[in-house]
Amino acid sequence: MSVKIKFDLNDGLYLKNPQDSKLGRKILQFGVELISEIGFESFNFKKLATKISSTEASLYRYFENKHLLLLYLVNWYWEWVNYLININTMNIVDSKKKIRIVVRSLVFATADNSLVEFIDESKLHKIVVFEGTKAYHTFEVGKENSIGLFKSYKNLTANIASIVVEFKPGFKYPSALASNLFEMTNNQLYFAKYLPKLTDIKKRNDYEREVENMLNYFLEKLLL
Repeated sequence: MSVKIKFDLNDGLYLKNPQDSKLGRKILQFGVELISEIGFESFNFKKLATKISSTEASLYRYFENKHLLLLYLVNWYWEWVNYLININTMNIVDSKKKIRIVVRSLVFATADNSLVEFIDESKLHKIVVFEGTKAYHTFEVGKENSIGLFKSYKNLTANIASIVVEFKPGFKYPSALASNLFEMTNNQLYFAKYLPKLTDIKKRNDYEREVENMLNYFLEKLLL
């Protein structure tokens, strides 16, 4: 039996928590598949309802609109990455080793796993890269931030920042480094696959390892 993971996301993201029901998990599973296939602009609840043999009305019982579904999925990914960092650094004392584990967790968070059956992490990562900024680069960002809809991202960056400070006490910009490290990881993985002239990653296969090595190189130059 696979391990079940349920993330506690801000209840302002949903009307009914999709993790708590079979239909809700189906909405998440096929929502990820459909958005990764056709893009967020072409995605709508009518298409998703057809894909899962349900009704639009049923989907609207869970999410007020497709923007909040996207924001829910992006929050889920932030929580997933934070979970990986926490579980992989558990009982680790060496702060340098923790930094390397952070990098590895960021790079390989995209790998499919058996812990969560209803989320395809590789497809969700594609959404985060292609569509993720649409979740918080909006005119409503201030309002959404005020009710905590980006708390998962803040928790993730705070966690990484705390490990940076543990490794190098007094480092002046730990939060900026943490958020940039997350974004840089996603961008470099994306560039390596789709826009190789925007990166120095040369390998077409197993490029994740090279991205991992590059990030560790940058961090060592900056922090040591």
